[in-house]
Amino acid sequence: MADEIVELAGVPVLVCAADGPTIASEQDALDVIGQTFAGAEIVAVPVARLDERFFALRSGLAGGIMQKFVNYRLRLVVVGDITGHTAGSTALRDLVVESNRGNQVWFVDDLDTLAARLT
Repeated sequence: MADEIVELAGVPVLVCAADGPTIASEQDALDVIGQTFAGAEIVAVPVARLDERFFALRSGLAGGIMQKFVNYRLRLVVVGDITGHTAGSTALRDLVVESNRGNQVWFVDDLDTLAARLT
């Protein structure tokens, strides 16, 4: 499956394929952002596409990637189960809670949850 733009609750979303290239750097994030110029407002990235360092906040990778999306005025949604990562990191758990209160970066279990959140 390739990355594709779909409409969820009337919002164009670039849904990244789980088997696509790993997002392991800010440049990788910019490559994904480049795909949104076809009209997407949100990028839904499966957990499987994110390098493990994304979930180790000390690496700075999550902050750098999230900042790229903010700079380009795009919303980032991490899709999938991250309980294995949050169980071992209070800081990550706090980031998820705070992010989900806002509008720029969300962590959701699946695309149905994203669609419900958009309505």
